[in-house]
Amino acid sequence: MVALPWLGGCSSESGGGSGKPVVVATTTMVADLAREIGGDRVEVKGLMGPGVDPHNYVPKLADTRLLEKADVVLYSGLHLEGKFQSTLEAMAKRGGNVVAVSDGLPAEQLLAPQEGFEGTKDPHIWGDPRLWALAVGPVVDALAKADPAGKAEYVERGESYRKALLELDGWAREEVGKVAEEKRVLVTSHDAFFYFGRAYGFQVKGLQGVSTAAEAGVKDRAELVKYLRELGVRTVFSETSINAKGIEAVAAEAGVRVSGSSLYSDALGRPGDVGEAGGVRFDRGTYLGMVRHNVNAIVEGLK
Repeated sequence: MVALPWLGGCSSESGGGSGKPVVVATTTMVADLAREIGGDRVEVKGLMGPGVDPHNYVPKLADTRLLEKADVVLYSGLHLEGKFQSTLEAMAKRGGNVVAVSDGLPAEQLLAPQEGFEGTKDPHIWGDPRLWALAVGPVVDALAKADPAGKAEYVERGESYRKALLELDGWAREEVGKVAEEKRVLVTSHDAFFYFGRAYGFQVKGLQGVSTAAEAGVKDRAELVKYLRELGVRTVFSETSINAKGIEAVAAEAGVRVSGSSLYSDALGRPGDVGEAGGVRFDRGTYLGMVRHNVNAIVEGLK
């Protein structure tokens, strides 16, 4: 079987052969977080690859086998993983080292659910690097539980990465400052950017709701076209993990352009997909690179 980069370089049919703690992560963002904090002490395997929509993900038999052999299981939580979350919660109740990284966030910092996603908070917490920095703690604790001898290293790496996230936030604020406040209207394929909007002062509107489980209807499209025309929005954005046909149809009807740079919302890019802007190179297959790509694309499209 071909080794997939998001499976840590080995097949999901087997457990770890390195002797290191095996960390299984659901989404690409969570897997990246685990790699940043775990470093060489752990073997990280992700269930979902680049471009995969976690809202509708259906676990495979190989995933179940991998979860059973994992020393640590990390997931995003807040029902980002849809029905799969009930399986993960059941594993935790049976005593497994299964942790939702969103558990590190204070409830008052979570956004209320949007229409059609009642019952939980908005799960797209990585849209704000400062919030994502709070997800570091649960990962450090979970890794230290599986590998007590490595606790000091996990704490050190976690603190270093937390600082990198806060520096990223500072850079993003400077870049967003290039867009006039009245032009900060972000229209995308689905409602994944409310945390980003709150952090950087954008009005956010998506064709589909917070979850992509339901297709956007004719009324949704008509309302979004009206919204675009009323606010004079000139550019909208597709997303890498969602079919672009819906937002393209809206753009055509409203007479606006779709940015040539799709945004990463529910999944990172492929590891090694390097971009460059302002003399800075970044890997879209990492969280830090994903945010840089998104901010650059949004600023370029709206300023």
